[in-house]
Amino acid sequence: MIFFLRMSFAAILGLFQKPFRSKEIIQQLYFVANGSLVIIIFCVCFAAMVTILESSFHMKLVIQNDSMVPGFAALLILRELGVVVTALLLTSRVGAGFAAEVGSMQVTEQIDALKMLGIDPIQYLVSPRLIACVLGSVFLTVIANLTCLYCAMLVSESSLGYSTQMFLTSMRRFVNFHDLIFAMIKGAVFGAVIPLTSCYFGFFCKPGADGVGKATTQSVVFSSIAIIVLDFILSYTFSFFY
Repeated sequence: MIFFLRMSFAAILGLFQKPFRSKEIIQQLYFVANGSLVIIIFCVCFAAMVTILESSFHMKLVIQNDSMVPGFAALLILRELGVVVTALLLTSRVGAGFAAEVGSMQVTEQIDALKMLGIDPIQYLVSPRLIACVLGSVFLTVIANLTCLYCAMLVSESSLGYSTQMFLTSMRRFVNFHDLIFAMIKGAVFGAVIPLTSCYFGFFCKPGADGVGKATTQSVVFSSIAIIVLDFILSYTFSFFY
């Protein structure tokens, strides 16, 4: 735990210290954002469709009216669904990749070689991945939310009989622009958790292929748990500003 806090602090400081590894940051940002974009859009589309259909079914079952479904669905998408699904998918893809990469470097003593060359492995490995994952997560959160809302609007029009204008009118009654801002803040926090946790387990990877596999699995599990816990904390904090 102490090393994790020290590593996190050093990684943040490394963002403001020379040399600035802009090329590495761009490469990692491409890996995080572009490589995950299609997967995230595909998954959130189905999540949005399930959300609005299930909301309509249960609302009709309870109060025999689903007129508030577009507003409730938009609220759930902006505050929770888009950002959490995006973060968990990034954990599975990006976090596992970071842990495996750093773990392999640890096993093959490449990290020790960096230290012998006078290169700080945290600034060299963690800092570029940290800034790239934060920026990529915020970008993907916005795209995921917009995609979710668009899919929900299409489903509400095709299956529930609500026009685009009716959906947007209902949505404006429930959500505001600050909901998107809070979602972006969540995305930035989740984006920071993923590389820090993954690199931490990579640095403590045990020798052998089995060690790399365990480090990768542990990074995904602990990152997912951290995201769920932080989502509750941030949602509770943001509730005072609604």
